[in-house]
Amino acid sequence: MNKSRTTLEQAPRDRATTPTRRLWPLLTLPALVVGVLVLVAASYFAGTAQASELGDSGALVRWALPLSKALHHSSMAITIAALVFASTILPRSTKPKRPGPGEHNTDGGAVHPAFARVMNLAAASGMVWTVSAAAVLIFNFWDLAGIPISSDPSYTSAMLDYVLNISVGRAWAWMIVIAAIVSSLALGVRSSTWVGATTLFSFVGILPLSLIGHAAGGDDHWGAVNSIMLHLAGVSLWFGGIVVLAALAPLLASKAPGRYPGTRPILAGTVLRRFSALATISIVLVAGSGIVNATIRITDLDQWFTRYGFLVMAKIAATLALGALGLIHRQRVIPALEAGKIAATRAAWKVVGAEVIIMAAVMALATVLARTAPPTPDAPPVEPTPARLLTGYELPPPLTSASWAEVWRFDWLWIAIVVFLAIAYLWAVIKVRKRGDKWPILLTISWMVGLAALFYFTSGAMAVYGKILFSVHMVDHMALTMVAPLFLVIGSPVTLALKALTSRADGTRGPREWILVLVHSKYSAVITHPLFAAANFAGSIIIFYGTDAFGFALRQHMGHELMNVHFLITGYLFALSMIGTDPVPKRAPYPFRLVILLATMSFHAFYGVSIMSSTSLIQADWFGNMGRTWGETALEDQRLGAGAMWGIGEIPTLLIALGVMVSWNRDDTKESKRKDRQADRDNDAELHAYNDMFAQMKKQDEEISRHGR
Repeated sequence: MNKSRTTLEQAPRDRATTPTRRLWPLLTLPALVVGVLVLVAASYFAGTAQASELGDSGALVRWALPLSKALHHSSMAITIAALVFASTILPRSTKPKRPGPGEHNTDGGAVHPAFARVMNLAAASGMVWTVSAAAVLIFNFWDLAGIPISSDPSYTSAMLDYVLNISVGRAWAWMIVIAAIVSSLALGVRSSTWVGATTLFSFVGILPLSLIGHAAGGDDHWGAVNSIMLHLAGVSLWFGGIVVLAALAPLLASKAPGRYPGTRPILAGTVLRRFSALATISIVLVAGSGIVNATIRITDLDQWFTRYGFLVMAKIAATLALGALGLIHRQRVIPALEAGKIAATRAAWKVVGAEVIIMAAVMALATVLARTAPPTPDAPPVEPTPARLLTGYELPPPLTSASWAEVWRFDWLWIAIVVFLAIAYLWAVIKVRKRGDKWPILLTISWMVGLAALFYFTSGAMAVYGKILFSVHMVDHMALTMVAPLFLVIGSPVTLALKALTSRADGTRGPREWILVLVHSKYSAVITHPLFAAANFAGSIIIFYGTDAFGFALRQHMGHELMNVHFLITGYLFALSMIGTDPVPKRAPYPFRLVILLATMSFHAFYGVSIMSSTSLIQADWFGNMGRTWGETALEDQRLGAGAMWGIGEIPTLLIALGVMVSWNRDDTKESKRKDRQADRDNDAELHAYNDMFAQMKKQDEEISRHGR
């Protein structure tokens, strides 16, 4: 004990560790200065620092609004990244151990100083996130009002109306609530599961930002919103992760056991390697979504030479510089750190320092860009059509057989998901085969077919006409629920992931560990049970079309995306509970599965007939006011959609039933072969025991009969 105390007391005087304590200010203070300078220069260049001719809210608002936005975006990114580090990259305790029988706690010793630091950072930055969101809400109100800040009581009701009825005000009010919840959880939770749940919830903060600004009124509403959503996710992980690395520098650069007795050393190379994989995904998200955003807002070559275009080019150049520094990390610094070269530590933090400075400049440019009008106007037409008022798009051409292949509207969120899942699956297959294990090619083909179907159902004609015609919407619904999930389940992605991913022995939870936690959880046991899957499938249809949830999905972009997610997951769980081979806590007997399938088919028929016989129009103010001059009437189209739900739903159900029977037969065959092998090993011991039992029973009967006489 005295030795430990002496070590802690002498640590500040240790020449080897003293410089590492200065890393945090050395890595962050220059970035703050550069960020402010770039923000000021870019504001003057773009003209946002000048007073507006239509209405000026004053110099305080003109400068406080972009500064508070920059602070908000930065603190949000740092909070999200710190939680990601805590849940996937850093160990939670100083002495991680494997759980024994009946144990749930896999940690020993004390809380690891690196884990404690990032959780404290998440809580602190979360508080800044909350306060800065409130500041943005207030300054944004006065900026939109176009008058100087005043304490006149009449403006209180105006601000209340702004928060309750104006989309921008509602978005920032929700941001305050989300940030407050995240910061509170970051301050209070410490278990691995709760930290992981908090990490997932923190990403919800991206949604309000993606729905406001230029994206909300752009000509391609879906493309703009989804591309900004992906852009914010990538920036949060990338920028925030770099700042978290800078905060961890004193721990990663020094000898952790010497400064913190009893702790296991954290290798800087290991942390940087894990973050590098995350940063690679983030770079792809940032670059890809940036290209999509640029093509939406800059539609002509000459527009690149406007003020907006020059700011975009500056942001692109800074992003490329960050990518180059990341490549240096991956190819030079990380291998040197893992090889134990001490000089590489200094090089690593020099690169991190440069990344923090450049990223601060990028965040400043992004803040100014959000306040700068793009060269392509994003305002809707003066006299929009009914379809434009309802959907945000003009009415598509009449639906013909050629339309199913020619009409597209790319949903970049689902494109990113499909591309990621395809690359991840192929990477896993290659890794498993390089190791010498086999993976059936038919499973790979099934997975790719499922992803191709998912891409078409979310970006093809079904997605476009599904906003116009109830019949096409119902076809898209059933396809997302029963076609794409069927092929995805056959691909057995969880089994492949568990084969390809390596286990971690340092107490951290990587992708493999989180998959196992989810698979073996009580939550998984409930949602993968056939009864729940079938009830969810049937109940979701009744609730969705019987309430205003359908209207929410039609009118709100987030509602539309949540609808797609729900349909896909509902179908996936249903197919997994019936024919899936991926590990689940418990599987139902085959006869029970067939009964559930028959009940599902009956439900499809009953609900389809009920809609076909209905004389009232579902969401009449939507489908009845579309202004279509082609196709069937809205009510006839609804009846056609009900028939499509009935017909399309039966075919996949029958295929699943066939799959259940095939699996049943295979299991019986395997069981017979197992018993045959067992009989060969023990010379039919089980059969002999069975016959001996009957012989003994016969002998007892004969004795009873003899004594009875």
